[in-house]
Order: sequence, then structure tokens, then C-alpha cells
Amino acid sequence: MQNIDLICLGKLNAKYCAEGVAEYAKRLSAFANFRIIELPEEKIEEKNASPALVARALEKEGKAILSSLRKGESLVALCVEGKIVSSEDLADLLAQKAGSGAGDVAFVIGSSHGLSDEVKRAASARISLGRITLPHQLARLVVTEQLYRACTINAGMKYHK
Repeated sequence: MQNIDLICLGKLNAKYCAEGVAEYAKRLSAFANFRIIELPEEKIEEKNASPALVARALEKEGKAILSSLRKGESLVALCVEGKIVSSEDLADLLAQKAGSGAGDVAFVIGSSHGLSDEVKRAASARISLGRITLPHQLARLVVTEQLYRACTINAGMKYHK
């Protein structure tokens, strides 16, 4: 069974998002060993933080992200400059990873600061959820549902219409 990780910066504290994520995580368990890794978001107290301060926060978050990966795990960065993909494209990506021998894959949702360049360089793929801006908690729900949808597509189920 494929290992799929979702690495997220910050806590999930909106009840409606937490319930949705829990539901799709439960459904995903039929197809993959799915886990969510929550890492702390670096707090920046200043309203108009300097680019250097933001860069230091991103660097620290990036090190935490990269150190949380399983050995040999393929990293997919969710970022605005990534490729916009369909549900079928995501299903293909999971199938390719599973068939490559190194089937473990981690998707990462950055903090409100984004993702460090180091994380983006380490990623085997960069994908975007589209041109809209989503709160990080809602993005976590959307990604979890899409991972479930991709697994059902690969299993030939009718969830995806």
C-alpha cells in the first residue's frame, strides 16, 4: 500500500475543516497509508516584516519540512507558481509514483509565508490549486479530498463523475 503524507504548516482549528479532513483521511485509509504531519508555523510579530525576517522564517520552516520526509519519499510542493492540474492529472501522478518503486509521496502546504526555495527545489513536482487564494485550513481540506478522489479514479470507482 502506498504511503501518502500531507505536510502542513500550522494547526487545523476550524471545526468544519477538521471534520472534513478527518472524513477524507478515513476514506483514504482504504487506498493508502495516509498521515498528516503538522509542523509549527514560524510566527513573525511585525506587521510589515522585512524580507530578511520572512526569509529566515521560511528557511526554518523549510528545514522542518525536509526533515519530516520519509527516506526516499517524493515531495510535491503546493505553490502558486506550480502547474494547475486536474483530478485525473493528480491520479496519474499518484499512479506514476506508486509504479516507480519509490511510491511514497508527500504533499506540502506551506505557511502564510509560502514555501522556501529549498523546499521548492527539493520537490519532484510543483502543483497549484488554481489561481484563487485559499486559507491554509481550507486548502488542507481541498487537498485531502482531491487525494481521495485521485485514489478512487485509480481504483475505477464512481466517486469521480
